[in-house]
Amino acid sequence: MSSEVFSANTTADGGIDWAEKRYLIIDDFVGIRQLLRESLRNLGAKHIDQASSGGEAMVLLSKTRYDVVLCDYNLGDGKNGQQVLEEARIRNLMLPSSVWLMVSAEKSVESVMGAAEHQPDAYIIKPITEGVLLTRLNRVWIKKQVFSEIDQAFADKDYLRAAKLCQDQVAHHPLHAIDLLRMKATLLLKAGETEQAGVVYEQVLQDRDYNWARCGLGKIRMAAGDLEAARMMFQAVIADNRFYIDAFDQLAQSFQLQGKTEESFDVLQKAAKLSPNSVPRQRSLGQTALKLGNIPVAEKAFRKCIEIGEFSVRKTVDAYLGLARVCGQKNDTKEAIRLLNAAVHQFGGDQVTLRAKITEGLVYHESGDFRRARKSGDELEAMLADDTRQRPDTETCLDMATLLFAVGVKEAPVHLLQYVTRNNHDNTVLLDDVQKIFDRARMSDEGAELIKEARLEAAEMMNRGVLLWKTGKLQEAIDWMRVARRSLPHNMRILFNSAQIIISALQQNGYERGLADEAIGVLMHVDAIAPGQQRFAQLMEQLAMLAPVSGVVAAAAASEYEAANGPVPESTRFTSS
Repeated sequence: MSSEVFSANTTADGGIDWAEKRYLIIDDFVGIRQLLRESLRNLGAKHIDQASSGGEAMVLLSKTRYDVVLCDYNLGDGKNGQQVLEEARIRNLMLPSSVWLMVSAEKSVESVMGAAEHQPDAYIIKPITEGVLLTRLNRVWIKKQVFSEIDQAFADKDYLRAAKLCQDQVAHHPLHAIDLLRMKATLLLKAGETEQAGVVYEQVLQDRDYNWARCGLGKIRMAAGDLEAARMMFQAVIADNRFYIDAFDQLAQSFQLQGKTEESFDVLQKAAKLSPNSVPRQRSLGQTALKLGNIPVAEKAFRKCIEIGEFSVRKTVDAYLGLARVCGQKNDTKEAIRLLNAAVHQFGGDQVTLRAKITEGLVYHESGDFRRARKSGDELEAMLADDTRQRPDTETCLDMATLLFAVGVKEAPVHLLQYVTRNNHDNTVLLDDVQKIFDRARMSDEGAELIKEARLEAAEMMNRGVLLWKTGKLQEAIDWMRVARRSLPHNMRILFNSAQIIISALQQNGYERGLADEAIGVLMHVDAIAPGQQRFAQLMEQLAMLAPVSGVVAAAAASEYEAANGPVPESTRFTSS
């Protein structure tokens, strides 16, 4: 993929030179593509690519950095324009200075809001005249080119340098200061610099009450654990603009983090009604409804999630498993098993197979087929007894423990819940869920004691490594944290502290490729099991600064990871001790 940095070339009379820019037209009708191509040709454009489908567009976007993309909303079978834009944003296939114009005859609120969530630079309603196209292109291009110097740093994932360039550009382009400050705050969040990002949002809010700045500040408050302050900010944004959909999603998350499931459910319902074409939103609504026992809403949300996820980068197995649970509670075992088979077939992998087997057992149990439920439980117990198998993720462990208790197994689910507790020893909301599973198994007091013991064990394991580090015994600290990682491979604090200790050794003793690779491996493991942790970007930045050629090792590792697993996600929060 080219990392070319595009500049705002101008003609001798000060106009924009459209000749050497690269264009992509995405439309399923050849006639429309030809009309748009001729309009661009009349502007002087020479380099114009075309795609007749969302899939074809993604192939082209993966190979070329385009200056301008003209994308229709409805693209026939496969991905629609919203899904193409969504994937391009998630995979960082568009540079900050690139222009994306969404073109459509679609005027429904659903479609416009769905596309707007992924921030096209303009939404143009058909039919389009050449004059309208030129006017919109000129307006957006001039605005976007203040980011042209930022492109290279962004493409290199050097978000801190890109943020500094944003600040430098403010002095040169005061008319676009707000857009530059917004990008700067976004980049600082990507780099894990929440305090600096908060300063930017506060600076912007001193001049004007921008909802995006208030929402950004709310996210930082939520990341810092000040959930009540975050809730008030998100609610204030919604009161000011009832269509600001991001505030709904964040408010729902803040309620979830407080353990207020019903309040989160109410907010998600409103958000899904406003903008229903979001896979993550429908998944969250379905899971929350299922947790509350609201089967009709859960079914509707999961079915919608499957429908809109079919061609989305965010397609998720959770919708299939959730809908199977719904079918089990409706005593439609046959449909539930069909969904589970479809999930295994479409997504594959040991983890999906395991989750499908757990869901199968829960479906049988909830529908009253206790013999088959017990059979599923026996198979899962045998899997757990196999020491060579890696423990599954947290949610899977909770579901497995629930099923095993339900079918009369005791020892295996106790070990599972202790494992979950050790890996999440400071997550109070999750530990409440663990306690509830013990409560349903009529082990309330015993469960509380087991949770206490497991938390203490994890804290002692982590603190020993940190103490070795702080007393200057770096090699011993590194060795101990390797032991801790093997024992608790999903404990975020242990993983991050392990990477931090290795980085400290590199800073103190000089760069060593093997240790740097180990730190990168730990961080990539974190991002695979819990995408979006802020310290991920922060520690990757530190590694990049230590590398002999700044950024080469970290950038190469990130590129290798993205090639195998998809893009490194947007940042959210992690707090270390």
